[in-house]
Formats: sequence, C-alpha cells, structure tokens
Amino acid sequence: MVEKKQLNLSINEGDVFFAHEMAINFNPTQFIFDFKSITPRVDPRVQQNPVVAIKHNVVLLDPYHAKRIYELMGKVLKKYEDEFGKIEKPKQIEAYEKKRKSMAKEELATKQFTPDYFG
Repeated sequence: MVEKKQLNLSINEGDVFFAHEMAINFNPTQFIFDFKSITPRVDPRVQQNPVVAIKHNVVLLDPYHAKRIYELMGKVLKKYEDEFGKIEKPKQIEAYEKKRKSMAKEELATKQFTPDYFG
C-alpha cells in the first residue's frame, strides 16, 4: 500500500508588470528577455528636474525554450488575428513616429535632443 503524503505549496506571485519596451539579447547558453517600464515622474509642486523611473523584469531562457516561446507566440497571435482581425500599428503611433522623424531632422541641425518620455 502506498502511503499518502500531504504537500504544501508556496507560490510567489510576481508583481503585475506592464512592459512597453523590451530588449532581447543572447549568449551561447541563454536568451535574455529584458522587459522595461519607463515612467516619467513629474510633480508640478516641486521646481526640480523631472525624474524618469525605469523598472526592469528580466527573464533568462535556454535557447530551446526561447524557440518554444517563439513558436507559441506565432500560434497565439494567429488565433488572436483569426478572432479579432489583423493587428496593425495604431494610427496615433504612426502620426507620432512621423512627427518625431521630422523633429529629428530639426534636432540634428540644432543638436538639441529631447527624450521621448516628455512629449
């Protein structure tokens, strides 16, 4: 007869994290997924330079699992588009990119560079 044992689990739920930027790097043994959230912190009551808060969540994967995620994302994106339609770049982002491109020419001419985070 097999003795039944109780197993207690402790699950550490991570913080909910909205990433609007991501970098992927690799070395011979792993892929590094660096999810980023960049938030300007401006307090109009204080006369000081604005602060930009950057939060990172890094996920390390071996190459096999990175490839599996790639395959899974393809399947999930196809299902999404089959149900909701093709995913396209929002018009607001296209307009912003066009504006930034024209502003970049002016900035290069005057050598004044402004971070995107403040508009």
